[in-house]
Amino acid sequence: MANEPLAKIIGKLLTKKQMTLAVCESCTGGMLGSIITSTPGSSRYFVGGIIAYSDFIKKKIVGVKGSTLKRSGAVSAEVAKEMALGVRRKMMSDIGIGITGIAGPTGGSREKPVGLVYIGVAMKRKVFARRFLFEGGRQTIRKSACIEALGLLKKILRDV
Repeated sequence: MANEPLAKIIGKLLTKKQMTLAVCESCTGGMLGSIITSTPGSSRYFVGGIIAYSDFIKKKIVGVKGSTLKRSGAVSAEVAKEMALGVRRKMMSDIGIGITGIAGPTGGSREKPVGLVYIGVAMKRKVFARRFLFEGGRQTIRKSACIEALGLLKKILRDV
């Protein structure tokens, strides 16, 4: 497994543990789902994804609370966790991943700069989010977020 692509390793781990995955993506715009489904046989463990680019979709489709968006902002650990929880519930999967961030080149601020990304993970008994700050252009930030999400998922699956 050492030289295999991360998505293939994740697929083998999910299959071995008989677990399913769903994703809710904002700043990555479907890139994570695309990477996961590039592995043949991914339909055994990947149930689907939601691209929730607008706050409206985050609220109405995914179930992120309006109060959370207002209090913490769309790019926050709280929203990433609620995205992960919401997609897990909607898609009836074992694991949900939520990604929200600022890919740039515009949209950043002093408090929330371009490259800031939160990745949320929801499982049956555990929900958490991690904060990342990536450098580079828009595509580099998006790809870095996906790689970190897959790395986080790999670690979780090895510990489950």
